[in-house]
Amino acid sequence: PMVLCLKTRKSRTLPGISEMKNLIIVTGGAGFVGSNLVEFLLKKTKYKIISLDNYSSGNKKNHIKDKRIKYIKGDTLNIDKILKRQKNKIKSIFHFGEFARIFQSFKKFNECFKSNTIGSNAVFKFCLDNNIKLIYSATSASLGNNGNDKSLSPYAFTKSKNLEFLENLKKWFGFKFEVIFFYNVYGPRQIKFGHMATVIGIFEHQYLNKKPLSIVRPGSQTRRFTHIHDTIKVCYDAFKADKSRYYSISNKNSYSIIEVTKMFKSKILFLKPRLGERYASALTKITHNNKIIHKFGKIQLKDYISSFIKSH
Repeated sequence: PMVLCLKTRKSRTLPGISEMKNLIIVTGGAGFVGSNLVEFLLKKTKYKIISLDNYSSGNKKNHIKDKRIKYIKGDTLNIDKILKRQKNKIKSIFHFGEFARIFQSFKKFNECFKSNTIGSNAVFKFCLDNNIKLIYSATSASLGNNGNDKSLSPYAFTKSKNLEFLENLKKWFGFKFEVIFFYNVYGPRQIKFGHMATVIGIFEHQYLNKKPLSIVRPGSQTRRFTHIHDTIKVCYDAFKADKSRYYSISNKNSYSIIEVTKMFKSKILFLKPRLGERYASALTKITHNNKIIHKFGKIQLKDYISSFIKSH
């Protein structure tokens, strides 16, 4: 009778466990990358989604109207308190809610440190404590110059230290995560003006306002501009494959900033060189005990800019 009792209890509880994990968290879900990811996840999965964003660079305009998504305003460093009730229902956390600008990380060091070090470590610990799979956005800014570029800026340094920490969590506790290296992402909902604006976003804004395009000297620095839709697809593929791997999503073509301005056929205004400026966004061979799987985007910057010009 005792065995029978155990069997019936087991059959009742087991299906419930898988059903419970019906939630995905996107930190920075009201930001440029996060909002595009939320939109994609709503189309491709049946999960409920919670966006956790402090709106330092996120915007309510980026909210997706859908009954499966809930937006919470808060800092990642308080993730444990904010998601206390939901912690047993969370399948994965896409952690995209970090401070993400090189030059601004000098000017806003406290904000960068609070977000990328204290906030991210709280996210990692929350995932570890509650057996939640992490998908983490790394940056090509920490890879160039044989890895020496990781010390060029507070941004690159904090991000590279997070990767070291994750590797140790894997070694110490068998922590599971996917890492995706991003390369100068552009496309719908990118930030076009203000301190957190992206290069292509700035150029579009200046073009529409008939102003010269501003280039940080020397202008010969190259970047692998990668469309947001290509970037998000790899994030989703990594989540689905669930193999605890490192991925990079970039474009095969690398353009200097001057070459990009020529695509807009606009006048140019040179700005002074900036702290932390990288000469190139390098593809990495650094292993982190993992081979990095290189994925290349299909959407080309030239096509994107020419269709932008045609539509305006």
